[in-house]
Amino acid sequence: MSTVEQIVGRAAVQPIPLAVSVVICAYTERRWDETVAAVRSAVGQRPCPAQVILVIDHNLALAARARAEFTGVTVVESQEPPGLSGARNTGLRMATEPVTVFLDDDAQARDGWLEALVSPYQRPGVVATGGGIHPRWPADRPRWLPSTFYWVVGCSYRGMPEREAVIRNPIGANMSVRTDLALAAGAFNGGIGRVGKHPRGCEETELAIRLTAADPDLCVVYVPAAVVDHHVAAERLRPGYFLRRCWHEGRSKADVVRLTGAASGLASERRHAASVIPAELLRDLRAVLGGEAAAALRMVTAVTGLAAAAGGYLSGRVSYARRRTRPDGAGQFLQRVARSR
Repeated sequence: MSTVEQIVGRAAVQPIPLAVSVVICAYTERRWDETVAAVRSAVGQRPCPAQVILVIDHNLALAARARAEFTGVTVVESQEPPGLSGARNTGLRMATEPVTVFLDDDAQARDGWLEALVSPYQRPGVVATGGGIHPRWPADRPRWLPSTFYWVVGCSYRGMPEREAVIRNPIGANMSVRTDLALAAGAFNGGIGRVGKHPRGCEETELAIRLTAADPDLCVVYVPAAVVDHHVAAERLRPGYFLRRCWHEGRSKADVVRLTGAASGLASERRHAASVIPAELLRDLRAVLGGEAAAALRMVTAVTGLAAAAGGYLSGRVSYARRRTRPDGAGQFLQRVARSR
């Protein structure tokens, strides 16, 4: 199999035309209406994608329903272990086009999304892109949730660029990659990321770092104008989910650092924690002094979320250190012999 370096050496990162496979991964019938909307929004793009693939993550009933009700869409079942990374990899290997786009099953693309998302590929060196993800709340916008933490519900957050810019990684709900480079890099890491409702993540972060590590001229581009609306389920607006998501994000970042190093794995997080969140806290403090009670809730939420993410990260690092120092079977036997003397 070709490596990223070999493909880069063959000048495969030169500009390419609009030739796109769209991959949507689904795992539950509870999101059927959202999945239908996601598929329709992808099929209805102009120019339209060459291929739309719906990957069903180990749910036979959902696969049968999708095959019966969708036309013009390739419905396949995941060929890898359960989880979003495995489903995405199945779609990536089924893709026939130079660019593979990933759209969440509970996200709906706006008109012009696809063309905007892939437009940066007209420039050399672009290996992946990400688009803007706007929350579609189940009711009113939750005033207790700081905009710096919208990533908890899978949406663009304060601190991201407001215009097209180079970034470290996209958000998986709305992203694209060069198909051949992603496959050459080993695709998504199945040991990282979400499985069902388990709120892990960072699989797209780790892949983006691997994609750009081959050459300093390679980059990921964020396109805020490539917009999707992401349905936010009511259960994701509960304090318990917020804390679990922040904790598991920290655990996931520990996995990324283990695989890629701290310099890349924490570059964006350091800036977010050191400047973006403090600036938001200061704005909310001014709002509190101005009489806005909800601003105080946002301050508490931000500090609590930051602490939970840091705790998850430290927990992940400690767990990895313990695994590295734990004796294997022979070592445990020798320790028991030594203690018996």
